Amino acid sequence: MSEKKPATTETSNAGKKRRRKFDAVFKAAAVEHCRLHGGNLFQAAQDLGINYWTLRDWVERAKSPPPSELASMPELEQENRRLKAELARVTEQRDILKKSLGILSTP
Repeated sequence: MSEKKPATTETSNAGKKRRRKFDAVFKAAAVEHCRLHGGNLFQAAQDLGINYWTLRDWVERAKSPPPSELASMPELEQENRRLKAELARVTEQRDILKKSLGILSTP
């Protein structure tokens, strides 16, 4: 197996441990490496020279669907119509309360 060196950038915070940042290509390759080796996160993390928890987070993000796929367009349109109707009802109630307050507060 040929070892890939992670494409990282390191930042320094005045004497603190440097934080490595990995590019999207490396993250995708790391997740694929984990899947190819039976999902053993610990071994895959050691092979790649990264923290177990970092790899675990990448795998979890890869499992979840993108936000655009969470709700379909008809569902969003239906919710939008419902919210507009509720807004109209609440606005009407507010206006009625304003008028009644004006009537009751006049001498």
